Amino acid sequence: MTRIDIPADSLFGVENLPYGVFATRDNTLPRVGVRVADYVVDLAAGLGDDVFAQPSLNPFMAQGATSWDKTRARIRELVTGDLAEGTVFAIGDVTMHLPIEVADYVDFYASEHHASNLGRLFRPESDPLLPNWKHLPVGYHGRSSTVVVSGTDIIRPNGQRKGPNDPAPVFGPTVRLDVEAELGFIVGVGSRMGEAIAPDEFAQHCFGAVILNDWSARDIQAWEYVPLGPNLGKSFATSISAWVVPLAALEDARVPTPVQDPEPLPYLRGEEAWGLDIQLEIEWNGQAVSHPPYAPMYWSPAQMLAHTTVNGAATRTGDLFGSGTISGPERDQCGAFIELTCGGKEPVTVNGEKRTFLEDGDEIIITATAPGPGGARIGFGEVAGRVVPARKG
Repeated sequence: MTRIDIPADSLFGVENLPYGVFATRDNTLPRVGVRVADYVVDLAAGLGDDVFAQPSLNPFMAQGATSWDKTRARIRELVTGDLAEGTVFAIGDVTMHLPIEVADYVDFYASEHHASNLGRLFRPESDPLLPNWKHLPVGYHGRSSTVVVSGTDIIRPNGQRKGPNDPAPVFGPTVRLDVEAELGFIVGVGSRMGEAIAPDEFAQHCFGAVILNDWSARDIQAWEYVPLGPNLGKSFATSISAWVVPLAALEDARVPTPVQDPEPLPYLRGEEAWGLDIQLEIEWNGQAVSHPPYAPMYWSPAQMLAHTTVNGAATRTGDLFGSGTISGPERDQCGAFIELTCGGKEPVTVNGEKRTFLEDGDEIIITATAPGPGGARIGFGEVAGRVVPARKG
């Protein structure tokens, strides 16, 4: 039998218990595990439940909130007792896989600081926020097939781009590759076509959260996005962390959103506060360059899901929706390098070099933590990706 020693300051104690999909050298079949301290517990073996002997969390997520709560209590009892041999693995001895089968992917634009920063860059003579921004959570439809797990290399995308002084567009690799530090929220229980999910029903539908990096080719995006918005400048890759922090673990991180003025329309109002006090950090080649705070995000994830469904759009188990870039009021809280470098005009120093956008070989690691019970903190792990050269078009 094995008993896990959980340090008091661990980001992965019993107040967290994030889920992931893993494999080992001796058993290469992906299955569901839970992270406890620096270990992974095989839930199919430990709980004797075949729903965890699956290559994704989707079958378990589809069981709904009552099952999520009961299972969480069973897991807490399991991991604090004696565990059978062959059910516990050191974190360094496992290979992590994409934790969910992504059914659909939508990305929002919910940070007032980020939207204002970009508005000042792109429309210096106008109001930085467009007229609709404070009335609804603005979003775009992404590509679920290019959502990848942390650690996957990011191939520099090719596409059309046209600078302001270029006579015509050219084709080739992006020269303004950027990151966007976000949180992603995962739908566990979907909704039928024609049904809307109210903000106060959020916890019955949302299973948990991941760190998300919405890689962005700014030059491709700038040329294509008018009039229909982001497409190829975003769709080449979106990275998520391997661990899904269950919504129940974020109870102590819940805070009110900033004051929303004007008052949102009734379908976006709820009694429950779903702002979240989560702190992110972006490392560029091992150097921390920014610390975006999630708490100032204008629109909550509950409002994002409500807006997604208010027109009658169906949702499914495994749907993923991103918060949009998380940025705070200070420069060292920017969640994208286009903001951090003022559109490339003010480079930042990374390991002694002046840098603006990403070069081949660069590695980005985004981490996040949140308050837990009794002053503890819980962790999301990391979302990491290294840029590799473009393929020939």
